[in-house]
Amino acid sequence: MITFWIIWIIWFSSEILLNRFLRSDSKDRKKQDKGSLRFIWIMIGIANTLGVILANFVSLPISKSFQLAYFGLLIIIIGMIIRFYAIWTLGRFFTVDVTIRENHIIKKDGLYSVIRHPSYLGSLISFIGFGLSLNNWLSLIIIIVLITISFIKRIKIEEQTLIDQFGLDYMDYKKRTFRLIPWIY
Repeated sequence: MITFWIIWIIWFSSEILLNRFLRSDSKDRKKQDKGSLRFIWIMIGIANTLGVILANFVSLPISKSFQLAYFGLLIIIIGMIIRFYAIWTLGRFFTVDVTIRENHIIKKDGLYSVIRHPSYLGSLISFIGFGLSLNNWLSLIIIIVLITISFIKRIKIEEQTLIDQFGLDYMDYKKRTFRLIPWIY
């Protein structure tokens, strides 16, 4: 059980640190976020709380094997790697709130050559891993649905901001890439 707590705490703490240190600053074009960061955190709180409560009080196991829960931990780590790699490659243009930075460019290489929002994909993968680590169908479904809803809302706001800033260049980029899930969506 200690392994679960360690990975969950590292994962959640890393998100808190991102939220604390990678916000826009005074030189950035602000007020683009439209409350979506707050909405995401509220949905994360609801999804995770419900997921844990349901896993403890409703018996709907995905598997009778304890190995699925450990597989969930591995999925959390894979999601974190994808998310942090996407953030690292985006560099100074990454912020947790929707904003346009000074001299902002559209990232079109690496992960961004296939998917427009690999950071959200990595995060979604981690949430799927969290649901799997709870080994409860209802928990997994609630976590996936609530987090996906919040990310889709956020992506719409972010993409409109990028269209407003970059116009046809971003529209062309959208035509060549997938929004969240490679080769699907």
